[in-house]
Amino acid sequence: MAGVTPLLVDGSYLEGGGQILRMALSLSAIQELPISVNKVRAGRSNPGLRPQHLTGLQLVRDASCGKLEGGQIGSCEISFFPGFMAGGRYKADTQTAGSVTLLVQSVLPCALFADSPSSYILRGGTNAEFAPQADYTIEVFRHNMSWFGADFRMYIQTRGFYPQGQGEVLLEVKPAVNGLKAADFTEFGELWSVHGISYVAGVLPIKVAHIMAAAAKAMLQEKLSRDVRIHIECVKEYPAKAVGVGSGIVLWATTSTGCVLGGSALGKKGRNSELDGRKAAEEILANVERKACIDQYSQDQVILYMALAKGRSSIRTGPLTKHTETAMWVATLMTKVEFKVTKEEGSDCVIVECDGIGAVPSPPRKHQ
Repeated sequence: MAGVTPLLVDGSYLEGGGQILRMALSLSAIQELPISVNKVRAGRSNPGLRPQHLTGLQLVRDASCGKLEGGQIGSCEISFFPGFMAGGRYKADTQTAGSVTLLVQSVLPCALFADSPSSYILRGGTNAEFAPQADYTIEVFRHNMSWFGADFRMYIQTRGFYPQGQGEVLLEVKPAVNGLKAADFTEFGELWSVHGISYVAGVLPIKVAHIMAAAAKAMLQEKLSRDVRIHIECVKEYPAKAVGVGSGIVLWATTSTGCVLGGSALGKKGRNSELDGRKAAEEILANVERKACIDQYSQDQVILYMALAKGRSSIRTGPLTKHTETAMWVATLMTKVEFKVTKEEGSDCVIVECDGIGAVPSPPRKHQ
């Protein structure tokens, strides 16, 4: 697209974090639309590109046969000129404990619109603060994406924690040959089950995993019907399957209509592990009580797919997060779709609707 003036994206808008960069990058590559993002991460105490953001930029640049300007650590402005999304095998390493699931957020939309299947080996933190845990992406978000017709698998090869990182996941994606279909997440149905994993790694004993699981299960049993099946697996990771010391718990609740909602917590040194189990359970219970069909962690992530799908998508979810409001702004700016948000009476839930653009993968072309 030589000679095309890039679309300017204000990186300081609303949430003002890396999410704007990730979404803009994905929509740029899928639509072959050049962009310039300024004021990158202006809403953060350390603005500009950090290693995980730069790694995501470089990954999408390579997968889209594109050109990147301003790709340096600390840069507050970048320009991206995409080519076309090419399937294949790719590797990316943040060299830090930067979240691999945020790398997935950058590259998954692009891979769904590639000209052939893709596989990505992504290295960094698998279970990190301020990002979905890898287990959540596998057990909750992957299921939600299947409603749009997206077909991908993700496997945790090695867990990696702060500060070392060095975790690894394998992401395998099949392109959506006919594009994504609209999804309707508005019928909660009845709660069927809550499953989960409570894990420890490094020097932490399995007892810690059992404490988190027991606390979560006790809270769930107290609040939920006896008909709801609850099973939380406790795992002590083998040394070869984890780098560093860490713990956490991820729960997922399944309803009769196919909704899957998550709750999670990361362990922290010096904090009672029971609190982590309770936090994960509280997140499940909050969404079950309001009968949300999409939880707060998937809420902002599905916005991009609603904009790209063919037809009207609808989600019933709790109060909109700032991340979700930001996601709607980026999607509207770059695809011209409109989002309708309707507040439900007598509830803190909202219905979000969008008529997507019906994007489809470009036909295969020769790689340069």
